Amino acid sequence: MGPYTDVMQPLPGIVLESLPQAVVASLEVRDAWRRQAASAGEGLEFLISDLARWPPGSTVRVAFLDGDSSLHARVEEATRQITDACNLNLDFGRDQVTGEYRRWRETDTAYAAQIRVSFDREGYWSLVGTDSTDRTVGAPGHPEGGRPGQRSLNLNGFTKGLPAGWQGTVRHEFLHALAFEHAHQNMRGPCEQEFRWEDDPGYLPTQDARSMFVADQDGRRPGIYTYLAGAPNHWPRWMVDHNLRTAESPDVIAGPFDPESIMLYDFEPLFYKSTPSECAPTGNGIDLSDGDRRGLQLLYPYTAVELTELTTRAGQALDQVGHEAGFEAANGADSPYLDRVVDLLNALVGKGH
Repeated sequence: MGPYTDVMQPLPGIVLESLPQAVVASLEVRDAWRRQAASAGEGLEFLISDLARWPPGSTVRVAFLDGDSSLHARVEEATRQITDACNLNLDFGRDQVTGEYRRWRETDTAYAAQIRVSFDREGYWSLVGTDSTDRTVGAPGHPEGGRPGQRSLNLNGFTKGLPAGWQGTVRHEFLHALAFEHAHQNMRGPCEQEFRWEDDPGYLPTQDARSMFVADQDGRRPGIYTYLAGAPNHWPRWMVDHNLRTAESPDVIAGPFDPESIMLYDFEPLFYKSTPSECAPTGNGIDLSDGDRRGLQLLYPYTAVELTELTTRAGQALDQVGHEAGFEAANGADSPYLDRVVDLLNALVGKGH
């Protein structure tokens, strides 16, 4: 399989997944609009939770910016655990004659694929679900976002060598791309109360040779905010809150907390108040858990009853958005956010492109 047989060992320190700042900023504005819109009419509170998923039974295209067919084949193979568990297809566009996979370019003005993979940006991250094709996500001219020529999923360094547990990383990011959120941010889970957000009392900020914050000479430990302010993450407090704090996101579809989920990080011991912690993962970090599979079946069901229920709910929301007195006036009749909601609801009721 070419140069991708070697597995790279992880570097010291925990490098956490994080969307680029321009993407986060645009999501906060859009999500504030969606929360306001969802509160505008009876029944619309359910509208937002349906918008992140792709239509069940549909085919979602994937394309690559860089890397070669050997690497692309490995990524495709790693995602089969996902598509085997739900009513959704991922099409990587492999040419049966040449063996080459679908490509996208930064100059694209039309979508080569809904999920646009790169290996050249910093970190591992993905936009969540249909955000990958939302032109309001990210900033024009930036490398990342929901426009045709922007990255929607990144696996940094895979072209140089595959990191330890790389299959789990691929599955984690593709589950984001199919509308999964992090398990540690599940409002039904224990992590919000179990995380050590603040420093031990009296902690004196102490950094080692790698610029990582560590325990001081009296053994007092940095809290999460301080730890992540140092190398290798350098996160401000707001970024910690966005990526770790439990929040009732407007597009989350939350099931029970699952400690075996591939969407739950194995954090440094100092992140937790308890040992062992009920927030710590118990899965292997590579394979989908039974809970992950149930979540996929919830998002992308096979049964006619569940599919009809989703279609009916989306149709009712679409009718209300289109006909509710004052809705367009209150939420901007020419708003790109409103146009996007209508397009996504149309797709769920079978009227999408």
